[in-house]
Amino acid sequence: MFDFVNITFVDILDIALVAGLIYWIIKLVRGTNATKIFGGIIGIYIIWIVARLFEMKLLSFILGQLLGVGVIALLIIFQPEIRRFLLRFGARGTTMSSRIVHRIFKAGKTHEMTDESLDEVVSACQHMGGTKTGALMVMRKYDGLASYIQTGDRISAEINSRLIENIFFKNTPLHDGAMIMSSDKILAARCTLPITDNENIPPRFGMRHRAAIGITEVSDAAAIVVSEETGEIHFVEDGNLELMNSAIDLKLALENFYRK
Repeated sequence: MFDFVNITFVDILDIALVAGLIYWIIKLVRGTNATKIFGGIIGIYIIWIVARLFEMKLLSFILGQLLGVGVIALLIIFQPEIRRFLLRFGARGTTMSSRIVHRIFKAGKTHEMTDESLDEVVSACQHMGGTKTGALMVMRKYDGLASYIQTGDRISAEINSRLIENIFFKNTPLHDGAMIMSSDKILAARCTLPITDNENIPPRFGMRHRAAIGITEVSDAAAIVVSEETGEIHFVEDGNLELMNSAIDLKLALENFYRK
């Protein structure tokens, strides 16, 4: 009955890849203005099909011309989303290749921190949360983050809780911006990070949280945000905010981040 159907492994792989690409695009544009624009384009396409079915020549001609320049229009309209997609795709591709090199050849550099350094970071976050001192810290993994380190002031100091607290003290010149850490070192402070354009973020989260989400969207880094309004501590990975209810939660989140 179904002799005419000839599905091979390549066909299944092709369908799976296309489905994955569609899912990634939906996930990328979800929560942004691109969702509304994308819905509008689909609506125009449906109207065009209906116009052709009912032989509405003028309407179908106008909509056909509009859809004819669709590729160029999409490149212009979705330029920010396409740029973000390529940044994320590049970051994930670099991360995957680095993991393969590290796990197979033991040559990749993970920028992992020791338990002592993680304890210093957790201790600093606890103290700053208690005093409602705003802070934004970024932990490198595989991505070097060189372009963001260059926007700040180089420090290259051993990770120490008192040093972290002094840097983020509101009267110091380095408190405004992000601190980037890697391999038991504070690399730089007062760094500028990309801001996410995700519209689903609750308005109670300020620029520090948006910057933390932004850097984790375009790289494999993780971030910690201490709110100066509430003293809450959030761990951010892959664009997702997670409230840390205790020092143990934060330590476990950091350890799990480096295990992946």
